[in-house]
Amino acid sequence: MLEPTMSREGIFDGAWWPRSNHVLAELPDLITALSAHLGRIVRVGLDTSAWDEVPRSLVANGLMVKINWFAGSDATISVSRGFQDHFLLLVVPPLTTSENASSAMAGAAATGNHTPAAELLLR
Repeated sequence: MLEPTMSREGIFDGAWWPRSNHVLAELPDLITALSAHLGRIVRVGLDTSAWDEVPRSLVANGLMVKINWFAGSDATISVSRGFQDHFLLLVVPPLTTSENASSAMAGAAATGNHTPAAELLLR
């Protein structure tokens, strides 16, 4: 779910609710969906502690996408179209109930959102 105006005025530019923690199974579909709205995704940044078997890169839409590893923010993922062109998404944990996931995603995708990830995920 993306913030509809893409104004990039809030903390998050949208939200993602993967079905599992298997990054190789989940990330290609996210990249495909985002590419349709944002253009070519060249890099993804994620916290390796939140995912199983994170590679340094993967192929999505027939194109190589680099993966950057960072620690401390398992509730977010960043996607980049290029240098200094990043989008930040809230990551809703796979086992979250539909009601809580919908609420968290709506909050993250609200125009001008300023609610931290931890608070969005407690709703």
